Amino acid sequence: MLVGARKDSQIITDSWDKIQDLIDGVSMTEVRHVPRDHGVITELYRPQWDPTGLPIVHAYQSRLFVGAIGAWSCHGRSIDRIFVNEGHVKVVLYDGREESKTYKRVNELNVGDARPTFLVIPVGVWHGLQNVGSTDALVLNFPTEAYKYEDPDHYRLPYDTPDIPYSWSVGGNMMRTRSK
Repeated sequence: MLVGARKDSQIITDSWDKIQDLIDGVSMTEVRHVPRDHGVITELYRPQWDPTGLPIVHAYQSRLFVGAIGAWSCHGRSIDRIFVNEGHVKVVLYDGREESKTYKRVNELNVGDARPTFLVIPVGVWHGLQNVGSTDALVLNFPTEAYKYEDPDHYRLPYDTPDIPYSWSVGGNMMRTRSK
């Protein structure tokens, strides 16, 4: 072995399930495509994937252009329930909840075409999305509250905020965010 080489740690189980240490309250369900004689069926939502037990009251789709970053956003009341099955999206989560046992933890998840995923993002968890694929990506959201035009429950920080210790890859370069 060459000096400095490091052995990979286990990242999947023998049944090909990802091993993740998720932020407290985050739920992730990978969905299997169902090949058919006429194409492919992919379920978008099932109540048993959603630990909130809350009804779907609003649904919308976002299109992320190649290389685009949508970061950072957070909600004070609404839980995001996103589903990605087209494109290749990096989802980054940051636990900004001081009372959480995973406070300040960062999760980086890769989802999309190959591994369609339904992801539940709790109140107070900052999240950002980056299209790291070669085509547009589609992201569906089923938030627990309908968007209130007169009083949006949406807080934003710039992608390069010094308040979140994460570096986005921008145009082939790493965009450094500063640590606290």
